[in-house]
Amino acid sequence: MRHQRLLRVLAALAAACLGLYVLQIYLVSSTSSSASVNDDNNNEILQQQPQQQIRGRVDAAAAVASGRSLAISKNDTYNVWCIFTKVTSNSPIKGKFRILVDSLLKHTSSRLVFHVITDQNSQDIAVQTVEYIMRVNKKSIKVQYYDVLKAARELEDIVSVMTQYFSSKPGTYYSDALFFLSLGLHRIAGEDQDLAVMVDADTKFRVDIKLLFEEFHNFGKDALFGLGPELTPVYRHVLYIYRNKNPKTSFGEPSYLGGYAGYNSGVILFNLKRLRESLEYDQIVGRDSVEHLVKKYDFKGHLGDQDFYTLLGMERPELIHTIDCGWNRQLCTWWKDRGYSDVFANYSRCNSDTKLWHGNCNTPIPND
Repeated sequence: MRHQRLLRVLAALAAACLGLYVLQIYLVSSTSSSASVNDDNNNEILQQQPQQQIRGRVDAAAAVASGRSLAISKNDTYNVWCIFTKVTSNSPIKGKFRILVDSLLKHTSSRLVFHVITDQNSQDIAVQTVEYIMRVNKKSIKVQYYDVLKAARELEDIVSVMTQYFSSKPGTYYSDALFFLSLGLHRIAGEDQDLAVMVDADTKFRVDIKLLFEEFHNFGKDALFGLGPELTPVYRHVLYIYRNKNPKTSFGEPSYLGGYAGYNSGVILFNLKRLRESLEYDQIVGRDSVEHLVKKYDFKGHLGDQDFYTLLGMERPELIHTIDCGWNRQLCTWWKDRGYSDVFANYSRCNSDTKLWHGNCNTPIPND
C-alpha cells in the first residue's frame, strides 16, 4: 500500500516536470519571436531617422575618443541671439535683418532657436519678416521674443557701471542698456542654454552657423567668450595716451601683424554655463574692477560692450577665445577717412575665407 502511494507521488512529480519543460520551451520560442519582431521594428525606425542624426552620433563618438566636450548643443538645438530694437518700417536695419534671417535659414541644416530682444513695435516687424523668410525658404525656425525693458532692468547693476565709461553720449537708461545686454546674457537666457551665439542684425551668414558653434571646441579651459578681432584702427585711436606712454606695446596694433587691435562685438560666442558658475565674473564687471582697467590703460571708450571686451582681452586674455576674422568680416571704412588711411589696410586685412559679412556703420552687404 505504501509502495503504491510512493509510485503515485513519483508519477505526479514526473508529470509536473514535463509540464514545466513544455512551458519553458513555449516561453523561449515566444520571446525569440518577440525579439525578432522588435529587432525588425528597431531597424525600420533606425532607417527612418535622418542621416544628420546618425552622423551626429558618429561625430559624438569621435569627440569622446579625442577627449573633446560634447556639449555644443542640447538635442541638436543651436541658440542664436539678436537685438532688434527702435525699428520702423523705413529703417535700413529692417532690410539687413531680413538678410540675416534669410542667410540663417538658407545655409543651416540644424535646428535653431532664434532669440530676439526687442520692443513692441520692432517685434511686429520682426514677426512679419521671419514669417516671410520661412515661407520663401520653406523652412521653419523657432523664435522667442524678449522685452528689452525687462532685460535692461535685470541687468541694471552691469549697465549702470558700463555706461559711465563706454558710452559716447549717455542718454536714457534704455538707450544705453542696449549696448551692454550681452554682458549679462547668462541671466537672460534660460538655464537650459549652456552655449549661445549673438550676432548683430546687420550681419549675413555665408555658411551653416553650426560651423561657428564648432568654435566652442577650441575654447580654453577658462574662456567665457569668443570674439573676432576689430578690423579698424579704432583702438589705436582710443589707446593713444597709453600707447604714447608705452611705445613698445602691441595694444592697438593690427592683428594681421601680430598686434592686438581689440575685439568687435558683432559676433559673440558665450559659454553661458561657465558664466553662471564663475565665482569672479560678477567682480570683473563690478565698478571697482572696471574703473581699475579704465585708469590702467587710459581708456576712453564709446562703443559699448565691445570696449569692455577689448579691455578684458588686454587684462585677462585667457577669458576670451579669439575666433577667425572670417567669422566677423567687418565692412566699415569710417576710420579710413578719419586720419588713418595710411594704416587702414593693415587693420582691415583678413586672410581667411569670409564666413559672415558684417555691414557695420551702415555699409552695404555684398550679394553673395
